[in-house]
Amino acid sequence: MSVSATSHLPSGGPDPERIRDRLPFLIRRNLTMRGVRAFLEARGCVEVETPCAVPTPGEEVHLLPFQTERETPDGQRHTLFLHTSPEFAMKRIVAATGLPLFQFARVWRNGEASGTHAPEFTMLEWYRPNMALPGLMDETEALLKAVLPPTVHRNACTLDLSQPFERLSMEDAFRRHAGVDLLPTQGNAQALANAAGCSLRNGEQWEDLFFRLLLERIEPAIGQTRPTFLTHWPASQAALARKDPSDPRVALRFELYAVGMELANAFEELTDPVEQRQRFAQDRAERRQLYPTRPTWPMDEKLLHALPHMPPCSGIALGFDRLVMLASGARHIQDVLWIQD
Repeated sequence: MSVSATSHLPSGGPDPERIRDRLPFLIRRNLTMRGVRAFLEARGCVEVETPCAVPTPGEEVHLLPFQTERETPDGQRHTLFLHTSPEFAMKRIVAATGLPLFQFARVWRNGEASGTHAPEFTMLEWYRPNMALPGLMDETEALLKAVLPPTVHRNACTLDLSQPFERLSMEDAFRRHAGVDLLPTQGNAQALANAAGCSLRNGEQWEDLFFRLLLERIEPAIGQTRPTFLTHWPASQAALARKDPSDPRVALRFELYAVGMELANAFEELTDPVEQRQRFAQDRAERRQLYPTRPTWPMDEKLLHALPHMPPCSGIALGFDRLVMLASGARHIQDVLWIQD
């Protein structure tokens, strides 16, 4: 069952009072972590730890990493970044061992702050060799049902976790909730705008409009009474996912939504180092164009070298703090963090 406490943003009042006010949420955080760990270990997953300060923090175009520096005993200085995800390092371990893995990783994303975003947060990430996305959806659904109360109330919505989770392709979601035949418009912003009956904003590209429609029309309509897996993303949004062999217009990717929050992002992992290098190069070119003053970093050659050794694998990143918000009834992510400075 959910706990109750005075939920508020951490402004005003001395630190001891702020922590005491949130203690029921924080105790629930510990219980949820124990439950997740027991669930995954019972299914044969091995818990790992990977470095937080790394030469390559990730390649997602729009994420801004925190930058730091390592000084060696002989006085040399090397630029490092706090990782935005443990994904690259965990894939190297999967490639080396073939084991199913999980990690509660502290990750950092600069410039992010809201009721559901914190610049430093905990990501639960796990990898399942020889498991396709439908199996990972089954396991994710079982995990949520194991650690969350059967009914969750948030934002005037009631989530019934006793029901099977919805599985909805991106194509069907846009057709149902936006009246758009999405896939034929890929790369053509004007075609998508015409199909959606809206006007393009100044400088808006296809990807920009896709995410605007996702935010305005799709996300408010899904995951309101039961969690929704939004599957089969357009191939242009494949990131580190394989394209669907039966329909190369889409990627083998899902995101999980519940009562207005994105909880998780998952891929059937791409293991082709040539294609992955090409995608990284495209991401880098786009990032330089959009954010010319942002720092640069070396490509992760160790990951690219490891990819051919990876077994077929699915991986998922789940926002653990958001999971705790659902478990505890907390309204703000700050309520489930022990200390905020």
